[in-house]
Amino acid sequence: MRSLLHFRKFGEVMAFGRATWLVTRAGVILLTRFPFWNAFSSLMLYGERASSRRKPDLPLPFLYVDMAAAVICATFMSYGMKRRWFALGAALQLSISYYLAITGGQAHYPEWQKVRMLSRVVALVGGFLVLASGAGESYRQKERVTVLQRVGQMFLGIHLFCQAYALQHSTDDRAVYGADMGWELLPSTFVALYSILALCLVAGWQVQRAGQLLAILLPPVTLLTSGNIDYWHGRRKFEFWGQLRLTGFDVGILGAMLVLASDG
Repeated sequence: MRSLLHFRKFGEVMAFGRATWLVTRAGVILLTRFPFWNAFSSLMLYGERASSRRKPDLPLPFLYVDMAAAVICATFMSYGMKRRWFALGAALQLSISYYLAITGGQAHYPEWQKVRMLSRVVALVGGFLVLASGAGESYRQKERVTVLQRVGQMFLGIHLFCQAYALQHSTDDRAVYGADMGWELLPSTFVALYSILALCLVAGWQVQRAGQLLAILLPPVTLLTSGNIDYWHGRRKFEFWGQLRLTGFDVGILGAMLVLASDG
């Protein structure tokens, strides 16, 4: 009887470990493949702009270097080759690319669109720093770099604070969260929820639990908000591929949350 109980407990532990590994693996896949999507959606966006004679975010010589750097980092991360180093490279590439895109003056974004873009860039940089710390590795051969993970968590928390701020003050964000359908309390509820979860990530308190809650929350929220192309492109006239690129950012952030939820 005792051996049967031990066998059952062993089976439960193995099933839990398998589920945890699958969640971690899914998060790593979403995060490491993000630069591919970012490069592809950016190219499609610039093609969309070319039809109306508008400029891309970056000057052409640097644009090609930026795309090549993103694809190289994504390729090496995807194959697990020097993943920590190339995760740092992806964080640096993303930071420089969008800093120049916002400050370069070639493309003109509305103020709240800049907030949405930059907060997601900060979150993805945080996600890559978490990956560079050693989180999400199936067979960890080196010690985890806790400083990188802490900084990455803080960046993800800053993104949630920005989300809460935008929900509090941006008419578009409140509308897409249900305010235009009469659900005035729903945006305020998400403001409070994002603020609490942001504090958890920034303070390093119950990080894994916060990641688990966000991993459950983000898929439907992303689908109904960033993925609401009819609102952003149809009604607000934002660029079609620009909005799809932002949606890809949210999927990458989901990957970072899955890693924190299972290996944070």
